[in-house]
Amino acid sequence: MHYPLYVQRRDGSGYRGTFADFPWLEMGGDTLDDLTLGAERLVQRMYHQSARIIPAPTSDTTKLQALEMDDGTGLWIFVDVDLADVQSHSVFVRLSVDKSLLQAIDQAARRLHMDRSAYIAQACVHELAHEGDDCALLRF
Repeated sequence: MHYPLYVQRRDGSGYRGTFADFPWLEMGGDTLDDLTLGAERLVQRMYHQSARIIPAPTSDTTKLQALEMDDGTGLWIFVDVDLADVQSHSVFVRLSVDKSLLQAIDQAARRLHMDRSAYIAQACVHELAHEGDDCALLRF
């Protein structure tokens, strides 16, 4: 899958990059090849054997340019992230919620640059922590 990476020059030499779909991941490299290879490996390590659902890549350049991370000093490149060997422990769950609640969830998830599933999972982990269910939290 081709994920957009915002690339900027580092002070001195090299590059730093941030994924639009994984904004919490930052990586660096001496060359663009180093940066893209490191970025692909980082995503693979983050999601292999995890319970996180891998978000679909953003391909709309208008949406990318509107992101806060795009300050006009860098450029967008697309990194091919091979997810063939990445195995997730995520499971599909079907649930019903009020339509207005779902809209509020989607809006909040977008503000945090997350997908709906990640937002709901994070909310559940937060609630478990609030309830003091330490045993359940150790599994995450």
